[in-house]
Amino acid sequence: MKPARQPGTPRLLRALNDRAALELLMTAGPLTRTRLGELTGLSKVTASQLVERLEERGLVTRVGEVAGSRGPNAQLYAVDPTSAYVVGVEVSSESDRVTAACADITGTVVGRVEQSTRDTDDPVGVVHHAVRQAADSAQAQLASVRRVVLGTPGLVAPDTGDLSYVYNLPRWHTGLLAALRDDLRIPVSFENDVNLAAVAESRLGAAREADDFVLVWADVGIGVAVVVGGELHRGSTGAAGEIGFMPVPGSPVARDPSRRSRGQSQRVTGLGGGFQQLAGLEAVRAMAAEHGFEGPAGDGIRAAVAAGSDGGPVLDELARRLALGVASTCLVLDPPLVVLAGEVGQAGGSALAERVQHEVAAITLVAPRVLASEVAEEPVLTGALHTALAVVRDEVFGSTAT
Repeated sequence: MKPARQPGTPRLLRALNDRAALELLMTAGPLTRTRLGELTGLSKVTASQLVERLEERGLVTRVGEVAGSRGPNAQLYAVDPTSAYVVGVEVSSESDRVTAACADITGTVVGRVEQSTRDTDDPVGVVHHAVRQAADSAQAQLASVRRVVLGTPGLVAPDTGDLSYVYNLPRWHTGLLAALRDDLRIPVSFENDVNLAAVAESRLGAAREADDFVLVWADVGIGVAVVVGGELHRGSTGAAGEIGFMPVPGSPVARDPSRRSRGQSQRVTGLGGGFQQLAGLEAVRAMAAEHGFEGPAGDGIRAAVAAGSDGGPVLDELARRLALGVASTCLVLDPPLVVLAGEVGQAGGSALAERVQHEVAAITLVAPRVLASEVAEEPVLTGALHTALAVVRDEVFGSTAT
């Protein structure tokens, strides 16, 4: 009996070849048809048909030519950067600011705006104007923006994608996601800001080669992002990694943080207990000042690092505090790598990371490698763009065959 035919196989092969070619053009382009065929293992005829197909769909474009040893010059092809755009948005509760960046499908940032949220109580209007202005500054039509990803502090419900609990941003609430989608007529998604910093770290930073790692965000708020098997772990309610509320020795327990903070303008620095009170920005600033390093917490830690051995006691104490949260997390997850990020994490750099690594190994059964973040500029915004690009490239590159 003959095996049943598998309809659509030629189409599937074309789709796979098209996707492979587009990925090569993204990473190794511009390329000639001949070179593209060599790298994909396709014949010259098939490679030429592939390029023609992608060119007809507006996904690749001619960007020049290269002289050959014989015959006419060969055309060079690259992914058409205008085939799709994404917008990443970072919502900052501490600076009362929204930053939006527009990137083309190659990942090049081609537009950027900042907008104050201080004098408005309309988050839909704020995001609408920020997204539109970012697209305008990129000279892109809003209709060509395929996805918007917003990074925000607080919890994002895994089942609905909506905001379920946002401290420090009382106007950002459940129902906002649907309102933004209706307003922009573009796919919109929220993601926790620390999770997006971990995405940036996995793409561009210290976790580039790690499938499993934990990112510890030491800033105004303190939190953790968990990556397992290359995927973010958010938990059943989106609260995975909210270690600022974790009870620790040396700090009172934060009672009813959800009831006391939801719907109010209370700052995260005033939660009244937990790990946040021991290792948050305000606590770090006070601790550094006790050792003679005045000023904002980040500046105090940077000064301590610059002071060498004179700043050692500050870094030692900070490492002991951070290690309580890191050790608790690592005893549950046992990751091979921990990345210190945020203002305090970056200010301490490798000097702080080494101390935290030593302290965690001294007080637990696990000994993960601890590194300082390598994403110095806007990790949340960068993570939002990469998250949006991953989805849009799948949509655009994965639907090429006919």
